[in-house]
Amino acid sequence: MHLEQKIEAILFFKGEPMSRKKLAEFLGVGQVEINEALEKLKENLKNRGIVLQEKEDEIALGTASELSKLIEKLQKEELNKELSKASLETLSIILYKNGVNRSLIDYIRGVNSSFTLRALSIRGLIEKNLDPEDNRRYIYKPTFELLSFLGVKSVQELPEYDAVNKSIEFSAQNLADLSAQAGELKNETNA
Repeated sequence: MHLEQKIEAILFFKGEPMSRKKLAEFLGVGQVEINEALEKLKENLKNRGIVLQEKEDEIALGTASELSKLIEKLQKEELNKELSKASLETLSIILYKNGVNRSLIDYIRGVNSSFTLRALSIRGLIEKNLDPEDNRRYIYKPTFELLSFLGVKSVQELPEYDAVNKSIEFSAQNLADLSAQAGELKNETNA
């Protein structure tokens, strides 16, 4: 499989921007190879519905500008329909955690939540900010509009907030423990 295909798959799966450096590290190649593969990917995507977007050092997949009217129509339709089960699950985690990264959301739900997070963001229900502890990832939080719609002044007013939040904390600790164990296994394997 060609490097540009791998990059396309990664960017599609992530559903958010990724730095050239991170791509190179993940794929185990140099910056020159990444840059060449990105140029090939750009060429392969010409006259298609998807384009490669670049902003400083970050790369993402996006829709072609010629299709903006079509996407706008789809977004309007999406905004007017009820929230899906996936959206409600994701929104609940974000509300009760009041600041959570995508990896924890994915861990708790057991599936990739990129598209769900994007849909909730488009609806104005959540916002994403750079994680102050790790600027390579984002923290998702409920918007003031969502809290207002729910009729609460803060997330602490949500039903059974303390019990649910403790359950989510337990999941976060499990994820941290699993990550540490995986790191130890990797170190043992490489030794």
